[in-house]
Amino acid sequence: METDFLSLSPHSRREHRSEQKMMDPPTETSRDEELKSRETVVGGQKPLHRFLKGEPKCLGIAVLFFGCGEMLLGIPLATVGHSSADLYIPFWLGALFVISGNLSIYTEVHPSKKMVTVCLSMYVVTLLGIFVSLCNRPYIMARLDDSTSLLSGQILAAESVLLTLSLCISPILIFLASCARAALRSTKTQVIVQQRLPSRE
Repeated sequence: METDFLSLSPHSRREHRSEQKMMDPPTETSRDEELKSRETVVGGQKPLHRFLKGEPKCLGIAVLFFGCGEMLLGIPLATVGHSSADLYIPFWLGALFVISGNLSIYTEVHPSKKMVTVCLSMYVVTLLGIFVSLCNRPYIMARLDDSTSLLSGQILAAESVLLTLSLCISPILIFLASCARAALRSTKTQVIVQQRLPSRE
């Protein structure tokens, strides 16, 4: 076989080598390299999965419903007055809840570093809004508690519901913010895919 191979012309030798490469089964080393390259790509996207493991879509739907409820309760409060609606708290706080919920849902469907950063910023702003509302609502509720009218009692009940909603959403937003912060902590992680060309003989 060796003498026959040496007797072939250079063009025939190249064709013979290409046929042998096509006939040979893939070696274990090539499979190992393919697995390593896959692990490298998955490892580069792994920090974003820390945010996705927190189920931002499910929690975002809950925050979205809470925001809609906040805004709906703000409409009758705005008509009667002497409530947190005087400072438009149910409307801008409800809008913050709706925006945070929509961003959480969108980010799970289309995850990216940019969207996780936007979500983290929105969570922080919403938590600050909750803090502002918690500073004003107890004062408003204490003022309504002194009144004995039926309307004041109804407003006090609505304000109590809104205060409870804010307290329920706060742990959810803190959890989502911590997941987003953990996902952005490894920002220096890079995906390096190496492609080795076959050596020319």
